Amino acid sequence: MSSNNSQIGKRKKIKEIQKKEKNRKLLTMLFTFAALIIVFYFYVPKFFSEKEEKGEDKIKTITPYEFNKEGEVTFRNTNDEFISKVDVELAEDNVERTQGLMFRIDLKENQGMLFTFPFENYQSFWMKNTAISLDIIFVNRDFEIVKVHKNTTPYSEESYPSEKPAKYVVEVVAGYTDKYNIKEGDNIVWRAN
Repeated sequence: MSSNNSQIGKRKKIKEIQKKEKNRKLLTMLFTFAALIIVFYFYVPKFFSEKEEKGEDKIKTITPYEFNKEGEVTFRNTNDEFISKVDVELAEDNVERTQGLMFRIDLKENQGMLFTFPFENYQSFWMKNTAISLDIIFVNRDFEIVKVHKNTTPYSEESYPSEKPAKYVVEVVAGYTDKYNIKEGDNIVWRAN
């Protein structure tokens, strides 16, 4: 009997130890879970708000954009007489052409952007992510202006097509082409710095 009682006693002790171990693991899991909830509740929102603030600071430092003169575009009428001249940044590859004047908040009257394409083709531009109203001037390979879109709508996804093949596109502030009477049939001459 006594050996039977001692075996029952050992089994009870083993079960008690197993129960305590199970309870300890459960408590550990609960404390871990509670700690994670506390971390997520207090730390994560702060982490994201700090990221957003840093992002806002970054945007503020990017804009207004510092203009980087890379060339000049001169507009000439059909009699080859000087009309006006603008300093330009050049957009000569797909990345630069895609970026264009997006995210800029200002552009002076004597500044613009010249897009150059490897070959003449029908072109189309839009104003997505562009905050400044522009005049978009399409120019063929002979440097003749073939289409002018005036006073484009900022942030619009409307398409502004060249309607004829173009190899160059000049973007200037809205109203520039009216002020200087630049029209289809006029020409451009451009040079890089």
